[in-house]
Amino acid sequence: MVDDKLGSIRTRIDQLDEQLQQLITERAECAQEVARIKNISSASADSSDYYRAEREAEVLRTVMERNNGPLADEEMVRLFQEIMSACLALQHPMKIAFLGPEGTFTQAAAHAHFGKSVSTVPLAAIDEVFREVESGAVHYGVVPVENSTEGIVNYTLDMFIQSPLKICSEVELRIHHHLMASVDDLQQVTKVYAHQQALAQCREWLDRNLSGVDCIAVSSNAEAARAVKNKKCVAAIASEAAADIYQLGILARNIEDNPDNATRFLVVGRKAPGKSGNDKTSLLLTAANKPGALQAMLKPFADNNISLTRVESRPSHSGTWDYVFFVDIEGCAEDDNVGRALQELNGVASMIKILGSYPKAVIQAK
Repeated sequence: MVDDKLGSIRTRIDQLDEQLQQLITERAECAQEVARIKNISSASADSSDYYRAEREAEVLRTVMERNNGPLADEEMVRLFQEIMSACLALQHPMKIAFLGPEGTFTQAAAHAHFGKSVSTVPLAAIDEVFREVESGAVHYGVVPVENSTEGIVNYTLDMFIQSPLKICSEVELRIHHHLMASVDDLQQVTKVYAHQQALAQCREWLDRNLSGVDCIAVSSNAEAARAVKNKKCVAAIASEAAADIYQLGILARNIEDNPDNATRFLVVGRKAPGKSGNDKTSLLLTAANKPGALQAMLKPFADNNISLTRVESRPSHSGTWDYVFFVDIEGCAEDDNVGRALQELNGVASMIKILGSYPKAVIQAK
């Protein structure tokens, strides 16, 4: 009786798999037809002719709205992202630059947003990511901008002061840190390599479990994993992907002190996306160095019922004690209330630079 029931279910699964495969094939054919209708030659094609951040965000929000389980929203979104990624690759294969080397959380964020059908290009520094996108050598770049426990990545903000690139999307990634090494005994570890933020995010665990061990900061967690490969008595803090890439054993999992540890990444490109209906806008503002200047710049947002999600100040690098303010607000620059606020800002701010209006992250990826 049990075998009969299992056999019946497996037959049904086979039937559904066949239907799913046919539907995916039809979707891929539709994607190819879209490319033919646009009639854009590969030589003149721009990524924005094919990849539309606002359209993808709308599709994924609809996926979540109609999801009734048993798969969780993030699992259903992940499946659709991979289908969309594979279909987009049929139209126009994309190259995505990220802060490398292979195995960083930034690469994981790139895959979480664009899927696995893109080609990811590791670069050694955030400014290199910006330059490669600006030159057209890659279609988009992914860079970290803030961590939920350690705060802002200042170098990313500084790049926007001089760069013409636009923010096209954001990615929120749950961060899990693992201790890995070529040895299999925690007691053998005498040094730990990691990015300085990872060391800070795992400080309590390290103090409890590896008290007195030297902690050495390096350029990235993936670089830490690469550095300790085949070395005795040295461990790294990095992602599970890095452990796989550099063939390291995981000595301890999820050693981050805050279980809700997450990092926000930005997707940067040469053209701004369209309005998606659930957007965020990032601005760069400057004002005269006088009392009440910041308050005056923030007042138009309050007057137009606009929520501010972040305000950060950074040195302008153009004069002593001159600062620029990075502001994130709810809404799109095309919205009536946001447009009014920006118009009112013109009479207050010395300079306004819209870094981008872009879809909010649909879901926090794992």
